[in-house]
Amino acid sequence: MTALVPDQTGAEIFAQVLTAGPISRTVIAQRLGLSPSTVTRLLAPLIEDGYLSETGQKSATGLGRPQRLLQVNTDQCLVVGIQIARTHVAAVLTDLGARPLRRLEHMLDSLEPAHVLSVAAELTARLIAQTPSAHATVLGVGVGVGGHVDAASGVCRSAVRLGWTDVAVAAPLSAATGLPVVVDNDVNALVIAERWFGEGRDVDSFAVISVGRGVGGALMLAGVLHSGVGGLAVEFGHLPIEPNGPDCACGNRGCVEALACSDAVLRMFREAGGRTEADYDAVTELARSGPEAERRAALDAFAVAGDALGRGLACLCNLLNPGLVVIAGEGAVAYEHFGPAMTAALERHAVSTAARDCVIKIDEASETLWARGAACLVIRESLRARPSRAL
Repeated sequence: MTALVPDQTGAEIFAQVLTAGPISRTVIAQRLGLSPSTVTRLLAPLIEDGYLSETGQKSATGLGRPQRLLQVNTDQCLVVGIQIARTHVAAVLTDLGARPLRRLEHMLDSLEPAHVLSVAAELTARLIAQTPSAHATVLGVGVGVGGHVDAASGVCRSAVRLGWTDVAVAAPLSAATGLPVVVDNDVNALVIAERWFGEGRDVDSFAVISVGRGVGGALMLAGVLHSGVGGLAVEFGHLPIEPNGPDCACGNRGCVEALACSDAVLRMFREAGGRTEADYDAVTELARSGPEAERRAALDAFAVAGDALGRGLACLCNLLNPGLVVIAGEGAVAYEHFGPAMTAALERHAVSTAARDCVIKIDEASETLWARGAACLVIRESLRARPSRAL
């Protein structure tokens, strides 16, 4: 595949038009610290191929020559975004602006890789078949998987909760769909969505921490996703913070995830005498207004989880000094319960002004947003060459 946007600078220029357009070349150059000639050169192929268009004019100062404004032709291409979770596969069809157009979900009765990927391929085909457009092309399929993903090879190296080790995702799914496939860690996909459309839209460097059945993290540095050498950057859930703590799914003990994930909260709640049939949402509600004994058990469990998250955040803040951390995922619905303990632990363990420097924001991140983030993976990959399949 030949990239329409040949390098990271070109991709950042496209992202500026996507997230801030209509926007002028001058403003793009100022925001990215580039010369106007560089911006014009890198924009040219995108305009010629119809991915961007000029719309309207305005003068930046009210004086002088009006400037042409650029915007993304969002209906030029379509993208499929897929999230593979432990219980289901969610898929969305988006336009070139990652705006969801259709959504499908399939519950899983098996986590065997071939079955899961066949479900993903089927959902992709159904989404495309439901789309009435006769002209738009499908750029590709983006896939978010919870675990260690080697994005360059399209292989999931390890996904403990799926029971996967060295599972090829991109190649077989591409063969099944006839489309280019980009695969990455699901929180990496989410941090791109937050950068383009969410809480990180105006922030160059920030982290996303997801809380739910697992605990994960992703990092945007100077507007660029930081994945590390092997795709293992920001394994936040597996920071070892309690040497004698409970066993973690990764095989170690006392990780943040072992103390702060939804299963950990449920375990602590039940060990304290809480009802065994209660799920995470029920425990969240019991912490608000349940019978006193169960309310106390729920609050205590969330306090332990919050303390673990706060100590993990202190490590993150002491290392990187971010100005923003977004707490996301289905577990964020209980932030009112674990947030105070999390904040207290962060302030207790962070050095100097690291805690005060960091703004914490909450985004519960719906299933659609996770899959939309996966679609962003495809768009971020420099808008790869036109796919061979048109609708």
